[in-house]
Amino acid sequence: MSLVRRCGAEVLGTAWLVFGGCGSAVLSAAFPDVGIGLLGVSFAFGLTVLTMAYAIGHISGCHLNPAVTLGLVAAKRFPAKDGPAYMASQVLGAVVGAGLLYLIASGKSGFDVHAGFASNGFAEHSPGGYGMGAALVAEIALTFFFLLVILGATDARAPKGFAPIAIGLCLTLIHLVGIPVTNLSVNPARSTGPAIFCGGFALLQLWLFWVGPIIGGVVAGVLYPALFGKSDDRS
Repeated sequence: MSLVRRCGAEVLGTAWLVFGGCGSAVLSAAFPDVGIGLLGVSFAFGLTVLTMAYAIGHISGCHLNPAVTLGLVAAKRFPAKDGPAYMASQVLGAVVGAGLLYLIASGKSGFDVHAGFASNGFAEHSPGGYGMGAALVAEIALTFFFLLVILGATDARAPKGFAPIAIGLCLTLIHLVGIPVTNLSVNPARSTGPAIFCGGFALLQLWLFWVGPIIGGVVAGVLYPALFGKSDDRS
């Protein structure tokens, strides 16, 4: 498959992740009487990855996340030369998804994009009031475990056909843990899309949601083969 087609799949997949996941938070989380709440938003993010993994996994690998791409590069599961194109495609897709969400959300009277727009944040912009240190640790740790599940579920030694389910449920789980801390990122592209529209604090604090997930992803990418061997290692 050509790099152009794979990158196109990453654009569409990441747009779906941001539109579906962040859209559930912006449009549905606190909707009067029937809001889906934290649990619903967590499942929405997991379902975006699960559905896209089956839709485009055979085309691009369905990374949808610069931290995933870099983690796979570190694990020698993905060519480093394709990494920049994948990451640029993911950011572009996130902006497209956030833009589509903005077009819908702004159709409601009283909507204020600067109030948050599902952006990630810490300190006074953390849903639970968690400081910068706690936010950074959470993003590193939760991305680490997310990549660990991705690497394990997609290992050649793992049962076939179940990786999207494991990965989607893992993303749901880490959102259940991390939403109160940072609104949960574990994905620099997911953070960048809404931040561009929200502006202000979201852009000022965006650095943490690049640094934390990338550290967690790369550490997992290095440790997984060191601890468990290569994907094709049957010993």
